[in-house]
Amino acid sequence: MSLTRRQVSAAGLGLPLALVATGTARAAPGHPRPRTLYIAGDSTAAQKHADAAPEAGWGMALPFLLRPGLDVVNHAVNGRSSKSFVDEGRLDAILAAVRPGDFLLIQFAHNDEKATDPARHTEPWTTYQDYLRLYVDGARVRGARPVLATAVERRRFDADGAAVPSHGDYPAAMRALAGEERVALLDIQALSLALWQELGVEETKKYFNWTATEQDNTHFNPPGAIAVARLVARELLRTRVLGPRDVRRLNDVIPESWITWPDAGATT
Repeated sequence: MSLTRRQVSAAGLGLPLALVATGTARAAPGHPRPRTLYIAGDSTAAQKHADAAPEAGWGMALPFLLRPGLDVVNHAVNGRSSKSFVDEGRLDAILAAVRPGDFLLIQFAHNDEKATDPARHTEPWTTYQDYLRLYVDGARVRGARPVLATAVERRRFDADGAAVPSHGDYPAAMRALAGEERVALLDIQALSLALWQELGVEETKKYFNWTATEQDNTHFNPPGAIAVARLVARELLRTRVLGPRDVRRLNDVIPESWITWPDAGATT
C-alpha cells in the first residue's frame, strides 16, 4: 500500500483540502495560552505503570527538563507503529486536543520494522513516510508545530565493541521527509548511538532494563530514560523548536527517584 501525497493525507484525517492549501493556521491575537508538547510514539517513550517498574520511557523524564507551564502530554503506547497508532484512532485523539502553538513530537520505527506483522509494518520509503505525513499535516492544519524524532537506538554491539545501528532505512527515511516537508528533526537515533558507543558494552547495561530476571536491550530504566530525555531536550533547543527559557536542568543531575509509576488503572 502507498498513500498519496498531502491531499490524501489530509483526507485521511477528515480535513478540508482548503485548509491544507492555505498552510498553517495561526493563533488568534490576544493573551497567549500555555503551550503543550504532545508525544506520539512507542514503548521507548511511553509512560509505564507500576507493574512494569523499573522500565521507564523517556517521555516520563522529559517534563523535568522543560520549564513549568510547558506541559508534556504523553500519548506514546507500547507496541505501536506509525500505522497502528493511526489505525487505532490515537492520532485522532491528539488532534482533537491540540491547539495553535502546541507541539507534536513524533517518534516511530521500532514496530514499523516488524515485517511479519501487517497491522504494524510499514516500508521506510513509502508507507512509513506516508503515515508520518498524517501527523505532520494534522498538526500543521491545527496551528501546532510537528517535530520528527528518529527512533532511539537499541543496545547492540558487535564483536569489537562498536555500537551497531538497528533501525535500517527508517532513520534515513525520516530525515529525508523532514527535509522535504521542512519539519524540525531531532536525530535521536544518531545521538543515542553515539552515547551508547561512548558508554560501551558494560556501562550501557546501567541504562537499559537489565534486571535479575530480564536482559532488555530495547527499553530503559530510569537512568536511561533520563539520558534519552536529555538528548531530546537538547535537540529541541538546538533546532530552535524551544528557546533557552523553555528548557532547564540540561546539565544537572536528575534524581532517579523523580521517575514514578502510577497504578495500571490510572489514566495517563
